[in-house]
Amino acid sequence: MTIFAPRVFSGVQPTGNLHLGNYLGAIVRFVALQDTHECLYCVVDLHAITVWQDPAELKRQIREVTAAFIAAGIDPKAHIVFNQSQVSAHAELAWIFNCVARMGWLNRMTQFKEKAGKDRENASVGLFAYPNLMSADILAYKATHVPVGEDQKQHLELARDTAAKFNHDYAETIAALGHGDAFFPLPEPLIQGPATRVMSLRDGTKKMSKSDPSDYSRINLTDDADGIAQKVRKAKTDPEPLPSEPKGLEGRPEADNLVGIYAALAGTSRDQVLAEHGGAQFSAFKPLLAELAVEKLAPIAGEMRRLLADPAYIDGVLGDGAERAAAIADPILADVKDVVGLLASRRR
Repeated sequence: MTIFAPRVFSGVQPTGNLHLGNYLGAIVRFVALQDTHECLYCVVDLHAITVWQDPAELKRQIREVTAAFIAAGIDPKAHIVFNQSQVSAHAELAWIFNCVARMGWLNRMTQFKEKAGKDRENASVGLFAYPNLMSADILAYKATHVPVGEDQKQHLELARDTAAKFNHDYAETIAALGHGDAFFPLPEPLIQGPATRVMSLRDGTKKMSKSDPSDYSRINLTDDADGIAQKVRKAKTDPEPLPSEPKGLEGRPEADNLVGIYAALAGTSRDQVLAEHGGAQFSAFKPLLAELAVEKLAPIAGEMRRLLADPAYIDGVLGDGAERAAAIADPILADVKDVVGLLASRRR
């Protein structure tokens, strides 16, 4: 059996203000995984253009996501931080996977149905096929683990299916070329933590989103301390006190959301939060949550502002990361072409 070295890959789209949901659902785990894995963290700008983006705004947002990575604690020297479009292996491997994955697989992707809505005939081909690009993002580095939110788990399953089909379809060639019994690993999702799915502060049944018209529905990573505290104070709740155990949060989406946010920011569990604060009214709980959110997030916002004032530094980080990422991906892509039967020079 082929054994693959542990490697983490994940990415964030540069499509608007990063918010608390992005931080707790992804970036916190990105930071923690640095202690145990080789990590590649990507600003997935090719995914962003599956819908139209203002070019100048897209460039700003690419830098903003990079600044958020660094400000939150990702080390771009010990690990790799880059933007997807600078490494051509992503796009090339995505085309090969377009020829491996099946139309039926893509037709089952619920995110396309949600994003395209009733006007799917006018959606871009890129929006429909972007799960294949996500597969290429991961497998171009033979990544074994991918920290993802629940909403991306289906796409990771497709990446596993695509890897398995490639391994099966080219099994004889893979073995003959000395790659063992599998060319690609089947990447595993890393979905964990008490607040992997952070909901809107105005509606606990909806995911916290950059596209929500109300800025009070989310805490942006660029919000200052006063803004963070104000949004927590104005967050929707219900009139009942906090329960003493998680079962008491059933049917109370706003209460469940705020407890989950507190637990995630404090690095604890819902059970522990409720054991400590059960019976308290939200008039007492919200100030504690606001204080905790300011403590954790305000320093990140300040560091992001400092980094964004020096775009040359950010561009240098991305350029260096892209070179190091390509040094891993290009030989893997050359091997893929060899397996498939394409003639290609090895430039590295």
